[in-house]
Amino acid sequence: MTDGKRRKGLVAAAAVLGGVLTLAACGGGDDNGKSDSGGGKSQNKVDAAAAKEASKAQIKISQKDGSTNAGITADAAKVTVSDGELTSVKMTTDKGTAVEGTISPDKKSWQPAKPLERSTKYKVVVEAKDSEGRKATENSSFSTVSPANSFIGAFTPEDGSTVGVGMPVSINFDKPIKDRKAVQSGITVNSSSGQKVVGHWFGDQRIDFRPQEYWKANSDVTLKLDLDGVEGAPGLKGVQKKSVSFKIGHSQVSTVDVKTHKMTVMRDGKELKIIPISAGSPENPTYNGKMVISEKFKETRMDGSTVGFTKGDGKGEYDIKDVPHAMRLSQSGTFIHGNYWGGGIFGSANTSHGCIGLEDKQGADDASTAGAWFFTNSQLGDVVEVKNSNDKTIAPENGLNGWNMDWNAWVAGSATGA
Repeated sequence: MTDGKRRKGLVAAAAVLGGVLTLAACGGGDDNGKSDSGGGKSQNKVDAAAAKEASKAQIKISQKDGSTNAGITADAAKVTVSDGELTSVKMTTDKGTAVEGTISPDKKSWQPAKPLERSTKYKVVVEAKDSEGRKATENSSFSTVSPANSFIGAFTPEDGSTVGVGMPVSINFDKPIKDRKAVQSGITVNSSSGQKVVGHWFGDQRIDFRPQEYWKANSDVTLKLDLDGVEGAPGLKGVQKKSVSFKIGHSQVSTVDVKTHKMTVMRDGKELKIIPISAGSPENPTYNGKMVISEKFKETRMDGSTVGFTKGDGKGEYDIKDVPHAMRLSQSGTFIHGNYWGGGIFGSANTSHGCIGLEDKQGADDASTAGAWFFTNSQLGDVVEVKNSNDKTIAPENGLNGWNMDWNAWVAGSATGA
């Protein structure tokens, strides 16, 4: 190639490259917006054409790309679109596991089917279109909050359950709460009966809610947790946002008279049955007070060593592997249960280590026994009140037994007042 031809080739190449560079530059030109190459008008036409073809659909992903310490609620990962509709949302973990979710019927939003995992990285890819079918896309990667920096509350009773009139709403947090007011402010408990419900803190990890008197029979109670993002302690945020409801069934309160060795079962204000019982011995008396049934077991093992009743060799004073029809009344180990080993003690003697015993048969398969009858006719949340025992009144925090605290003291333990 001659020098002349080489120069012409270089000039042509430079012209082509110059055109490419002009098209690729978003902000080229001088301060007046004019291109030194004279391509400003051409570039403006290209930009205008691109803008005309752009989708009007505006996608919004709740979590910004690169964010950390994200919440784990469905709302925390919500996707919405305006001026268009969603066509595809794909969310996966960093390990490639797909997250189930559903686009709303109006195709304006999407959210996960269940809460996300803590300490997990997620990727979201979203596609939408506007009314003219023009496509829009959006991406985001974010990491959820770690267990060390978040708290969760485990609550009782379960969503959708039916319970007795004594069942409080009890929430146990997995971390100590320092700002009790902030956390309690994010919790509401309402009853269809219109009863005023107040929360009381037992230490810094448990709060119970109840009305002044027992719940009204056949009412409905709703618990709302709006704790996502609430700072319970420095550097510790809540991650829950949910609503649960349960129903109060019939009213059943059974009164155990330790001196007469009898239990009177009252349902909806009427006497249902009188049952002979055996309570705690003089050496190991049964607590006095109002106790709420918190668990039921058709059969369970009771080992004295687990509640402090041991012999010199360290073994339990008793170890019964098949106690029938047992229902928990306290966290410290008080039960009302069937007893097949006691003989003729029911209605005449108190011999237990603090539990309340009812006549029963081994195997828990005889429906005619007192133990089986009471088990079948009791629900979680029913109240068993013990009187005339030589022991003290049970502590309100020992089980779900806040009814043993007077109302003024209960309200005094609220971080938000009455």
